[in-house]
Amino acid sequence: QVQLVESGGGLVQAGGSLRLSCAASGGTFSSYNMGWFRQAPGKEREFVAAISWSGSRTYYGDSVKGRFTISRNNAKNTVYLQMNSLKPEDTAVYYCAACAVSTRGVVLGLVPPEYDYWGQGTQVTVSS
Repeated sequence: QVQLVESGGGLVQAGGSLRLSCAASGGTFSSYNMGWFRQAPGKEREFVAAISWSGSRTYYGDSVKGRFTISRNNAKNTVYLQMNSLKPEDTAVYYCAACAVSTRGVVLGLVPPEYDYWGQGTQVTVSS
């Protein structure tokens, strides 16, 4: 059982930056591909970014490509989401999620059902 705890959310002006962190415990972190999703009020949970267990492969949603960067530090059991050039439409609760390579393979998951464990989320609010 993996526990995930996000941090780093907050209020920022448009054009600003934030870095989200997700600390994992209770499992072998390097056995999981990791993803970030977000959900705005009244909307479905949206894929933001994913990273492979080794960090060698990444994938981004179209709405954040070129502005967000996902990375991980397996020694610290942590995955990060660096968010630059933030826009008001980036406002949402951001969730990190873990997908076990042993059960789902090495393909990066792009939809919520492909992930096994979820954090509680952290709020990001971008003011205009």
